[in-house]
Amino acid sequence: MAQDKIQVVGTNIAEKASMIWNVADQLRGPFKPHEYGLVILPMTVIKRFHDCLLPTHDAVLAKWEVVKNMAVYDGMMKKASGYSFYNTSKFTFESLLADAENIESNFRDYLNGFSENVQDILTNFDFDSVIRRMVENNMLYLVIKEFASQKGYLGPDKISAVDCGYIFEDLVRRFSESYGEDAGAHFTSRDIIYLMTDILLADADLTQEATIPVYDMTMGTSQMLSCMEERIHALNKNSSVLCYGQEFNPSTFAIAKSDMLIRGGEAGNMRFGDTLSNDQFQGYQFKYIISNPPFGIDWKREQAAVESEAKMGFSGRFGAGLPKISDGQQLFVLNGLSKLDKEGKMAIIQNGSPLFSGDAGSGPSKIRQYILENDWLDAIIQLSTDQFMNTGISTYIWVLNKNKQEWKTGKVQLIDASHCYEQRRKSIGNKRNDITDKCRELIVKAYGDYANGIYKDEDNADIYCESKVFDTTDFGYNKITIERPLRDENGEIVKDKKGKVTADSSLRDTENVPLKEDIDAYFQREVLPYAPDAWIDKKKTVVGYEIPMTRYFYKYEQPEKSDDVLNRIVSLEDSIAKSLKNLFDN
Repeated sequence: MAQDKIQVVGTNIAEKASMIWNVADQLRGPFKPHEYGLVILPMTVIKRFHDCLLPTHDAVLAKWEVVKNMAVYDGMMKKASGYSFYNTSKFTFESLLADAENIESNFRDYLNGFSENVQDILTNFDFDSVIRRMVENNMLYLVIKEFASQKGYLGPDKISAVDCGYIFEDLVRRFSESYGEDAGAHFTSRDIIYLMTDILLADADLTQEATIPVYDMTMGTSQMLSCMEERIHALNKNSSVLCYGQEFNPSTFAIAKSDMLIRGGEAGNMRFGDTLSNDQFQGYQFKYIISNPPFGIDWKREQAAVESEAKMGFSGRFGAGLPKISDGQQLFVLNGLSKLDKEGKMAIIQNGSPLFSGDAGSGPSKIRQYILENDWLDAIIQLSTDQFMNTGISTYIWVLNKNKQEWKTGKVQLIDASHCYEQRRKSIGNKRNDITDKCRELIVKAYGDYANGIYKDEDNADIYCESKVFDTTDFGYNKITIERPLRDENGEIVKDKKGKVTADSSLRDTENVPLKEDIDAYFQREVLPYAPDAWIDKKKTVVGYEIPMTRYFYKYEQPEKSDDVLNRIVSLEDSIAKSLKNLFDN
C-alpha cells in the first residue's frame, strides 16, 4: 500500500487536535457549542481522506476515464489510488476554493466522487444536513478554507495512522464533553491500552500464527484494535491481524471505519449497531478480545432483546445470569466469553461493581460463579483513580483466558497497581495519572511471575504494585439460612400438626461460609455455642462468589498516639498565637 512507503514524521496530537477544533470559531452563532463536532468530525475525516489521496489524484482520474464504463472497476481504482478507497471527482480542496460562487455544488460533487465504502461513512455522519446548515449561514467556504490551510494538513507523510486515530479520539472527547456525557461514556488513553495489549500478549507464542482475529465489542474510534495490531506486528511482522469491531455511536463508528480504510484493513469488519441487542458477530470466534465497555449505564433500551436471549440459556450469550438493570457492564463480559475461541484471551475494563455487587444467587454473583467455576479468570488488575478523561473512579482490568497454563489452573491473580502511576504535568479532563513505560513494565512483570510479591520502581519507592495469587474457590461461599424455633408465651417450642418445629421468621439469620470450609463444622463452631436451638435449613443454601480486592490488599496503619496529637495541636496553637501577635504589634 502507498502509505507503507511513506516516512512518517511525529506530530503533537493534542496540538493538532486543538488547531482543528479551533475551526469552531467559524461556527459560532448558527451552531451551538455542543453541535461543533457535527461539522468538525466529518470534515476531519474527509480532509484525512483527501490528503491521503492527493499524491495519486491525477493517476486516479486517468484510470477513471479508462474504466468508468466497465461493469467491474472497483479493484482497479483502488490499485490506482494506493488505498482501499478512492475519489473520482476532479476537485481538490485547493480547486474548491478557486470557485467560491459554486462552493456547495462543487463540494457535493467532490463528496459524491468517493467510493461506496466512504459514502457509507458520510451517511453515518448525516453530513448532508450539516452541509445545508453551513450553506444557509454562509459558512461552507470558510470551513473548507480553514481545513485547506497548512494547519489543517492531515497527510500520512506528517501524521501516522496511529497518531491520526488519536487525533480523532481527542476530537471525539471534546465533542462528548460539550454534550456533558455520563462518566461511564469515557475514553481509554494510549497508556492504558498498551498495558492491556501487553498483558494479552505477555505469554503469547506468535511464531506460528498466520492469521490472528482481534475483536473490540465497543470499539469507539477503534484505537484498541489499532494498538493490538501494532503490538502483534512488533512480535511477528508476518502475522496477519484481522480486526473486528462494533460500535453504536454513528460518529465514532464512522471514524473507526475511516481509520480502518486508511490503515488498509478490512473496513467491512467495522460494523454498526448495539452489541447487546444487535450482535453483528454471531457465531464468530476470536483469538483476542480487548474492550472498554460503558459502566454505570443501564441496559433498559436493550432489556427486551437481552432477556429474550437469556431464555435461550447457554445457547445464547447470557445464560449465566443477568446483572442489575442499572449497570450492564457484565453483559459485555458474557458477550466476550461467548466469542472467545478455545485458546482465546480477553482484557476488559470494569469498575468495582462486578467484583462484589449482588448477593449469593443474584445475577452478578451467578456471572462471577460461571467465570470462576469454568476457571476462565486469569487476573484482575486494579488501576489508580484519575486514569480516564471523563471519570476519576477506580477501574479494573479483568483478564479472562480460556487456555490458562497448567500451573495457573484453579488460580486467580490479583494485582493492586493503584500506586503504579506517575502524575501528569497537565491533566486532560479527569485524567491526572499516567501508566508510564516503567509502570507498565512493573505490572507486566508481576503478571508474568504470577506469584505473591511487591514490585517497586528502583528510582521511586512510591511507585509499586503488589501481586497476590488465590485459589478460585477462595472467592466462593455457601450462604446458609439459620432458623430458630418459634416459642409461645410460655416459652414452649411451637410445632405444626405433624410435629415439625415451626421456625420464627423474626429470628431467621444468614451466614456466609467459605466454600473451603465444611458447613456443619462451621455451624458447630460458630453458631451452636450461642444458639443451641438453631438449625440450618439446607434447602435454602445458595452458592455465591465475590472478589473483595480492597480487603485483600488492606494495610492497617497504626493511628497516631494521643500524646503526639496533643503536642502537634499545642505547637500549632503557639504558631498561630505568635503570628497574631506579630500582626497586631505591627
